[in-house]
Amino acid sequence: MKAQSGPDFSILADKAFQKLYQNPDDCINYSLSILNSDENIEHKIVLRNIISQAYAMKGDYVQSVNISNQQEEFQEKKNLSYFMQIFGHYNLADQYQNLDLYNQSQKIISSLLSDNKLLKSEDKKIRITVAKLYQLQALNFGIARNQALALRNLIKSNRYIDNENEENKIIRLENQIFQSSYLFRQNKTEEALQIISGVIAYLGKQKKYPLLLALAYENLSRYYFIKGDYHSAIDQLEKGLSKIEKLPFNCVKSSMYASLAKNYFALHDDRKYHFYNNLHTELKTKIDANTKEGIRYIVKLVENSQNKNIEFQRQNQSGRLLILILSLSLIIIVLIIYFFSLKSKNNDLKKQFEFFEKQKKKEKTVQPQASVLKEEETSIASKDSNKISKEKEVEILQKLEEWEESNQYLNKSMSLAMLSAQMGINTKYLSEVINNNKGKNFNGYINELRINHIAHLLKTDSTYLNYKVSYLAEYSGFSSHSAFTTVFKSVTGMSPNAYIQEISKSKIS
Repeated sequence: MKAQSGPDFSILADKAFQKLYQNPDDCINYSLSILNSDENIEHKIVLRNIISQAYAMKGDYVQSVNISNQQEEFQEKKNLSYFMQIFGHYNLADQYQNLDLYNQSQKIISSLLSDNKLLKSEDKKIRITVAKLYQLQALNFGIARNQALALRNLIKSNRYIDNENEENKIIRLENQIFQSSYLFRQNKTEEALQIISGVIAYLGKQKKYPLLLALAYENLSRYYFIKGDYHSAIDQLEKGLSKIEKLPFNCVKSSMYASLAKNYFALHDDRKYHFYNNLHTELKTKIDANTKEGIRYIVKLVENSQNKNIEFQRQNQSGRLLILILSLSLIIIVLIIYFFSLKSKNNDLKKQFEFFEKQKKKEKTVQPQASVLKEEETSIASKDSNKISKEKEVEILQKLEEWEESNQYLNKSMSLAMLSAQMGINTKYLSEVINNNKGKNFNGYINELRINHIAHLLKTDSTYLNYKVSYLAEYSGFSSHSAFTTVFKSVTGMSPNAYIQEISKSKIS
């Protein structure tokens, strides 16, 4: 297979892509066998991208990032074709998306899709890459709960797909599965049902893409869940799970375990709920740990670049840097002292009163955006000018406000490093802004957001009043029941059970 010609390699690469949806381990072994015998740099880049995707499907993001990063040695070499340059950018966007760094992924994709040369190309390899870019963009909009834009991008993706090889057919099938998912979220259930039923019928005859069939069954289960037919929803999930249970599609299996737990919870079947919830938690914990490692690696690369710029700007300002470090240390010490003094002075009753008062104010008043920013700017103007500039701090506060509205803080793996990567902001800057403007460190800030979110749901949606505290903790992004209870009481002044009782009483009265 050494030095394969263009057409011959296209056939081999297409087969490797098919194996990606059949068995990630087989895909890795097959792709490595070609990679080790092919000296063509561009072929190696394509194969490593497929191997990277296979590791991502297994939930092994560390290996996925490592394999992807090895492509830099090729990309540093000159004379790569236009297609390979585009493909390299797509690969990075895909890597960001796998690690939940959706903003970073979206920036790369938006930049690429503004290139008319790319969009008008008749090269088949470029066209399928454009189709994948639009698909990735659709997924990013879906995560941001903008189903309308997600569906629009899937339509654009389909325009760049033909039926000449299996890769094109797979991308089209994926688009149909995603399309039905977004239609379900828009409550267009019958339209979504028609699409997903057609996909299942087609894949059932093909019998060669278990991952796609599992995803399709999982999507179909949502139809029955929406209708309240939990037994039928479970049947569809079990059909899908049976297709991949012995295959290393760990991310999809984790999602299906969670869906099964949710349905059994609705049926009040505690035994099976705990069984599948434990399976989901165990697998998700491993995946989250791997995700954090992958993010840490990418963030380190980004921050190394940022730190070089910072050092260049401050190379003659070592005195100011020392002042900044001392100031930050002093602020942290003051915040710790303030926290403990506040805790010792205020009792639980006062906290309860303050918490409910805050909730009432949020419901009754919505401060105009312009006035909020004006107050922030006034507050910032009084701060030490040796730190972050007023404009930069306002910009970070605006990004934090947008991020709070997206509810991404419910993600268990959310960390300061992940948030800084999503926003494209240095972690030191972000940490300083949170400490100065939110009155607490990152962990305190994100935990309070989570508690406020679940407290609001308990107050406004009576369904949540029937859930167990362990489920509320899991939903809110906490790693354990005890951690959730501790933080809940520190924020509201009462335990979750006491709060639920209080809300239930107020609804009855």
